[in-house]
Amino acid sequence: MPESVIRRSCAALAAGTSLALALTACGGTTKDDVKADNASAATAGNADPNAATKKGLTVGFLPKQVNNPYFTSADKGGRKALAELGSRYKEVGPSSATDTAGQVSYVNTLTQQQVDAMAVSAQDPGALCTALKQAMSNGVKVVTYDSDTEPGCRNAFVSQASAEDLGRTEVQLLARQIGYRGRIAVLSAAQTATNQNTWIGYMKDELKDPKYKDVELVKIAYGNDDAQQSFQQTQGLLQEHPDLKGIIAPTTVGIKAAAQYLSGSKYKGRVRLTGLGTPNDMRKYVRNGTVEAFELWDPAALGDLAARTAVALASGQITGKEGETFQAGNATYTIGEDGVINLGRPTVFDAKNIDRFDF
Repeated sequence: MPESVIRRSCAALAAGTSLALALTACGGTTKDDVKADNASAATAGNADPNAATKKGLTVGFLPKQVNNPYFTSADKGGRKALAELGSRYKEVGPSSATDTAGQVSYVNTLTQQQVDAMAVSAQDPGALCTALKQAMSNGVKVVTYDSDTEPGCRNAFVSQASAEDLGRTEVQLLARQIGYRGRIAVLSAAQTATNQNTWIGYMKDELKDPKYKDVELVKIAYGNDDAQQSFQQTQGLLQEHPDLKGIIAPTTVGIKAAAQYLSGSKYKGRVRLTGLGTPNDMRKYVRNGTVEAFELWDPAALGDLAARTAVALASGQITGKEGETFQAGNATYTIGEDGVINLGRPTVFDAKNIDRFDF
């Protein structure tokens, strides 16, 4: 499917798969320190929306995990955007989605290499803060994408959609599939993952609505974005709760692993599964009846916007302040509270539309 069509689909989708997050403070011992860390690190000067787009910049992408299909797709979007803008792309990152110390090391490496900007998907909301603040003090513009840090530890955050939209719609999808009755579980990624925990918080809040009075969240399991661990966690959930009616997996690795387990078990068709997955990963499970519907944004479009945001920051067109607007491709984006930029609403994929997408 053409990227422009995917982007329009995603934009039509949502106020941003984001993580418009309420995050823990990154450091400091006084009220003022905490307040500063919870405010976007916008540049003190004013933005010039008419400034020329700088060329020849170097933007480093630091995903949670290299060679993860989701981040491969996202970062390819960033690479393509940077090529169009006349700047250079480079990718570094850990091979494990839980190697936070490794992420810190890579932030330091990019700073030492004097990149103009970096786009980071944080494994932990606070662990990268010291390194990222050092990067910014050296003139490096910092964009987070997919998973945020504390707002004060970066210039802007490019969110997949609004965190609230993601958390609530996943509950809504599953509740409809189980007839608003029964026990459910969540299969998450790492226990410290900012985006996962924010979405789960909204899931819990959504479940407080009286219409879910007969729906009970019995457990949150963690597969650490590892296929084997996620498969085993799914198996464990059903051994512990054989009457489970549904599972939400807000992680592309987790939902695929859960679908793989369910499709070969006695629970196929009995336990409903939804969450965040890619059409290419989930197509066969939709076709064989294991999964009825799931959702996601286009990761390539997310990487594209992260790259364009980084270049806009480095060009002085934006600083990360709330209310600033900038052009990214064919769309205009407005920076929200705490420097959050929402990509758009998530798309729901099911048997009727899944074959129209290829990512």
